[in-house]
Amino acid sequence: MAVDYAVIVVYLAGMLAMGWWGMRRAKSKSEFLVAGRRLGPWMYSGTMAAIVLGGASTIGGVGLGYKHGLSGAWMVFAIGLGLLALSVFFSARIARLKVYTVSEMLDLRYGGRAGVISGIVMWAYTLMLAVTSTIAYATIFDVLFDLNRTVAIILGGAIVVAYSTLGGMWSITLTDMVQFVVKTIGVLLLLLPIAVVKAGGFSEMRAKLPDEYFAPFGIGGETIFTYVLIYTFGMLIGQDIWQRVFTARGDKVARWGGTVAGTYCLVYALAGAVIGTAAKVLYPNLGSADDAFATIVKDELPMGVRGLVLAAALAAVMSTSSGALIACATVANNDIWSRLRRVGGRGGGVAEGTDAAEHDEVRGNRLFILIMGVGVITIAIALNDVVEALTVAYNLLVGGLLVPILGGLLWKRGTVYGALAGVIVGGGAVVGLMAAYGILANEPVYYGLLSSLAAYLIVSLATRPTDEAVLAAWRRRLAGETDDESPGTPSEPAVPVG
Repeated sequence: MAVDYAVIVVYLAGMLAMGWWGMRRAKSKSEFLVAGRRLGPWMYSGTMAAIVLGGASTIGGVGLGYKHGLSGAWMVFAIGLGLLALSVFFSARIARLKVYTVSEMLDLRYGGRAGVISGIVMWAYTLMLAVTSTIAYATIFDVLFDLNRTVAIILGGAIVVAYSTLGGMWSITLTDMVQFVVKTIGVLLLLLPIAVVKAGGFSEMRAKLPDEYFAPFGIGGETIFTYVLIYTFGMLIGQDIWQRVFTARGDKVARWGGTVAGTYCLVYALAGAVIGTAAKVLYPNLGSADDAFATIVKDELPMGVRGLVLAAALAAVMSTSSGALIACATVANNDIWSRLRRVGGRGGGVAEGTDAAEHDEVRGNRLFILIMGVGVITIAIALNDVVEALTVAYNLLVGGLLVPILGGLLWKRGTVYGALAGVIVGGGAVVGLMAAYGILANEPVYYGLLSSLAAYLIVSLATRPTDEAVLAAWRRRLAGETDDESPGTPSEPAVPVG
């Protein structure tokens, strides 16, 4: 295992080095939170694919393939469909808004007063997403070093917190590009063909497994519908995804770069399911389907290749973890803490627009990443069930925020009171139904989404339309015209990257 250990150690050291390099570039709020809004198509595509394809997509995707065969691809496939829909229909408009958070978009569209409540829901989603990714370190480091679960979580989490805190989105962008390359080589170019060959090829796999393992809808129609509802729609509105859209240097980069990333997700989905199906042939009696990835890597891959593939799994987890962490910290600082400070009369300080103010913004966001990172590691140690934590995150996101966000983008008649009603009623229904039916039940997201839609429509129609001046300012922002008084307007560097 010495060569495998060396590969992993070099990879982890490289992540920290990227963090240090990113720190030298992140001198302003725009640079720190959205990489200066100047990523070109290649860097944008790679980093977007990296953040959406995490440990659940890699280890969990192989596990679903082990359990259900080729139809196990549907979970990751739904993620790819969501990213394609976001890129084709919404990304250009989102990028032109020049904001930092989803809640800032809601304030622009509805005229304020929606930010804190929507920020709390988005913060809970990003927090739980970061926690689920951090828990996954235990599986990988257990295979590598036979580490205690708590030590593994602290080790993996500390590295992500370190490079994210140092350089913000610049560090995360650079590390995600490395992680994208490692993931592509490790999973698609190495593990996939080796697993199929070891299983005897597709003909042998078909001979040894039931026909339902090769049926496209074998996992079940209701399960597929739930995946689409949670993951496809979740991709449209998550702060972690939008914050990557904000890094694009223009409309075309956001649209076409995201389309490339979404297509890559569809390929990755099928690859994970095929690897899991091959593992079922090789190890038909594993205790848990989620052990399929680690088992086939440990037992079937040659020295050195094994280390690279495990680095690919680590890359998948770290990319999602770091993206969720900076999203969580951005929401906590900009949508919750900053607004509460203004309400409390403590919003003064250094003059806005000065170098000192920019430095203070970066320092504040850096501190929040560190605080949120410590909290994420602590919660990850206390929790055991990744699936339950991820389900809570997406149920809250889709049930509470999908309708107000898409309604704001698509329906002129939506009002701030309708948006608040949609968030409160939908989020409350999701929490109550999870308590009544269980966290993993389908009913919470189904009925939570319907109740949010009903509340949004009824209250919007029952209240005064949004002020025309607010809508005019909103239309200007959608057209790419910035306003110095609008929240979140950055100072944009001129040099494109990637």
